[in-house]
Amino acid sequence: MRVIVTGGTGLIGQALVHSLHHDGHEVIVLGRNPNKTSGLPRGVKITVWDGKTANGWGQLADGAGAIVNLAGASIAGEGFLPERWSSEKRAAIKDSRLNAGMAVNAAVAGAKTKPGVLIQSSAVGYYGVHGDENLTEASPAGDDFLAEVTKAWEDSTKGVEDHGVRRAIIRTGVVLSRDGGALPRMALPFKLFAGGYFGDGKQQMSWIHIDDEIGAIRFLIDQADARGPFNLTAPNPVTNKQLAKVLGESMKRPMIAPVPGFAMKAAFGDVTTVVLDGQRVIPQRLLELGYQFKYTTIQQALTAIYGRTMVKQESHAAHH
Repeated sequence: MRVIVTGGTGLIGQALVHSLHHDGHEVIVLGRNPNKTSGLPRGVKITVWDGKTANGWGQLADGAGAIVNLAGASIAGEGFLPERWSSEKRAAIKDSRLNAGMAVNAAVAGAKTKPGVLIQSSAVGYYGVHGDENLTEASPAGDDFLAEVTKAWEDSTKGVEDHGVRRAIIRTGVVLSRDGGALPRMALPFKLFAGGYFGDGKQQMSWIHIDDEIGAIRFLIDQADARGPFNLTAPNPVTNKQLAKVLGESMKRPMIAPVPGFAMKAAFGDVTTVVLDGQRVIPQRLLELGYQFKYTTIQQALTAIYGRTMVKQESHAAHH
């Protein structure tokens, strides 16, 4: 099967490309910077695109088995410390997503043999800031900046459905991986014996292990009746304080002191909503469709990542 992946050089994209290529699929990665493709396996075709049109690659969509649209500027920035949301940064976050969606729409419209499925990226930020209530795919959208961006992101490829293309939307939580994303940023203070939780630690964190993120995407590609939004989060969300505790245990480091929320906001601004505000998101539709999670508790996920055996308070933490 030919699979086109936009955003294929990011954390999720690279892992997905490796998985598909390993299983013998023809994988085409659309990238704006050919110098950022060093992490991709040999044999994967790299096609340069402008991120907003189908110029130079649209013909590849003709007869493709799937398109996975992951393209979008990083919410927190590329460096270790989060990047403030200036007006320029906010525009880049939104425009990069909408432009990629327009390009995918154009490619699908021009294809004689339409692609089998489009997997459209999104995030749990769709639901806005919430407390402890369970959120499912039926829950309404929020009204803050991230909710506005993710709703527009989802809508950006709605047009492919008019061409008869099945579309599944993946609302992804915090992806846990040793190779990038949020976890290395959380782990560094623990390595320095200065680890702790953020703010009051009560905010809910909806997480997913990178293996399940890739497993769920591939599951949705293969499921002929998978349409609409799917929460890509593990079935057992945790609070930030619980995550920090298990992370410290897995790394054999103490949890020293919390990082005050006001100090984080003063230093980095609104971007801190990503870790200071939370949602308790449940993967209801994914479970109903029969996806089997490899990692259902935070203990299992962090043990797999850090290679340590943790038994202390596993059952207790999993039920809180």
